[in-house]
Amino acid sequence: MKDIQLFDISRFRAEHMGWAMVFIILFHIHLPQSDPFFGLRRMGNIGVDIFLLLSGIGLWFSWTKNTMSSSDCFLRKWVGFYWRRLKRIYPAWIVVTSLYYIPKFLSKEMHTLREWIDLFGDILINWDFWLHDELTFWYVPAIMMLYVFAPPYMELVRRHPIYKWLVVMAVVWCVIVQYVSPIHHALGHIEIFWSRVPIFFLGINIAEGIKKKDTIDGSAIWMIILFFVVSLATCVWLEQMRHGKFPLFLERMVYIPLTISTVFLLTKVIAYSPKWLNRAMAWIGGISLEIYLVHYEFVLRPLSRYHLSYWLDFICVSAIALPLAWLLQKILGKITRQK
Repeated sequence: MKDIQLFDISRFRAEHMGWAMVFIILFHIHLPQSDPFFGLRRMGNIGVDIFLLLSGIGLWFSWTKNTMSSSDCFLRKWVGFYWRRLKRIYPAWIVVTSLYYIPKFLSKEMHTLREWIDLFGDILINWDFWLHDELTFWYVPAIMMLYVFAPPYMELVRRHPIYKWLVVMAVVWCVIVQYVSPIHHALGHIEIFWSRVPIFFLGINIAEGIKKKDTIDGSAIWMIILFFVVSLATCVWLEQMRHGKFPLFLERMVYIPLTISTVFLLTKVIAYSPKWLNRAMAWIGGISLEIYLVHYEFVLRPLSRYHLSYWLDFICVSAIALPLAWLLQKILGKITRQK
């Protein structure tokens, strides 16, 4: 068999992001647990993990693009890194969260000081996610928090690669948060964040091999398929038969081999897919942030009142959310370029 080209993961990054966004939309559409497709539908949740893995890879490419020759260059590199992330995410975030939270705020007759603080806290950083696990748009504040810690981690492992093993400690931390009572009471409410930390930093860890265009022996495809089948079957069974009866972080640890094997196999699929399909998925990947922000609260939730079928919901949500997201990106792109 042909060797597996690791660089293809980066080459098809936009297509991967497009597929990940499709998985997330499928995951968000309601389906009763009694439906035979329920367990598989829940697997759309790994779209988040695919995004985090690809984000870690992309950050490493960006961070290692330029070397630093002085402390001044070092400072400018850090500032530039954060500014580029902020410029890409924050305009869309501010617009969408304002459209969501301000009408809810104005619908109340009385406005206390605490409610004003909550309003600005939610619009700026979605602080109710960090304080109370309020999951509206949770992925964006989560990824921005990971961006804060990414540069020091990347610089550490660039100088001392042995520290890549810290990702194992991130897995241990998930166990600590779940089962060590004082820590669980303080931080357990954001389990959805902690259980995604390992896959993000794992993306950073494997990025150097991708950047160097390393290859893997072609026979490894059977091991990748084994990882995919076993982890997928485990997660589907857990969701179909045990949904709500086990700590979710356990399943999200199984997501790690499932996500990596999915990315490898999806890379193979993309390589042989029709060009029109790849262009479509790359386009979706290019506006994935905007799709994520608008598709659930502004499209799917109002649409759910009509009680359409699962697949009809998916078609309608996609048909409405995609052009809305594209329009939002275009408008904000023009505004930020003018500034």
